[in-house]
Amino acid sequence: MLNADTAWPLWDDASLEGAFTLADPAAALEAAVVTAVMRPVLLGYPPARPNGRAMLILGGGGYTQLMAGREGVQVAQWLAALGYHAFVLIHRFPNAGHGIAAPLDDAMEAMRSIRASGHADSGLGVVGLSSGGHLAACLAADYPAEWTAPATRHAGEATRPDVLVVGYAPISTNARGRTTVADKPPLPPAEKQAMYDRLQPDAQLIANPPPAFIVYAGNDAVVPVENARRLHVALIAAGGAAELHVFADAPHGFALDTPDMPVSIWPRLCEAWLRQVGFLQA
Repeated sequence: MLNADTAWPLWDDASLEGAFTLADPAAALEAAVVTAVMRPVLLGYPPARPNGRAMLILGGGGYTQLMAGREGVQVAQWLAALGYHAFVLIHRFPNAGHGIAAPLDDAMEAMRSIRASGHADSGLGVVGLSSGGHLAACLAADYPAEWTAPATRHAGEATRPDVLVVGYAPISTNARGRTTVADKPPLPPAEKQAMYDRLQPDAQLIANPPPAFIVYAGNDAVVPVENARRLHVALIAAGGAAELHVFADAPHGFALDTPDMPVSIWPRLCEAWLRQVGFLQA
């Protein structure tokens, strides 16, 4: 599956046959897009020289699809080259079939599964881009008290990330009452809008959240840069440490493939930050 060395079913040991659907099964790996997920899958990409740490990667796609190639596998290849055991989560979407909690439940179980595997004995971080960045930030926020989380196979394993990397994510400007666009219509499907309304990580952060690296485009026409500012301020207020980079001119979804733009240096800046916070060997 997507050139992964391992593919783990998340909630049970059921067959992975038909677990998810690709828009074009013949597309190049970096262009892989997941359009439907029946059962969530955790894909593993091991490093040649392990550093004892792991990273969970959450790609974007607006919670209606997943950019599994350019915001998943390509990110995993970058991180594996640094020594991390990289994992890409193919999570379910918020819809009538799975409910509004499915993406967060899957991300939390992925964290537990990685910790239980022994691949993150020295630490486990999360990298999330676009909607995956919103989901990543939710791992550093309180789980809604009125939701009932499904039974985990790895009780006792922590879901809090040790470090957090968030790129161009809609943290809370999609939530009712917090939009930056006047009279912004609800996002379809209804379950997606309900999820954004309930999960506003900047307003629901846990105390002493993990150190965070945040990167956005100042002129992003899809996700307002106000999301970056909200998250940065909230992390500091909650007792965390956060580094914020805003590039003046970059497309939404810049990921790792904008070689001719200043934003292309963000992975190197992130690597320097990871060393600074002690999550990457010098």
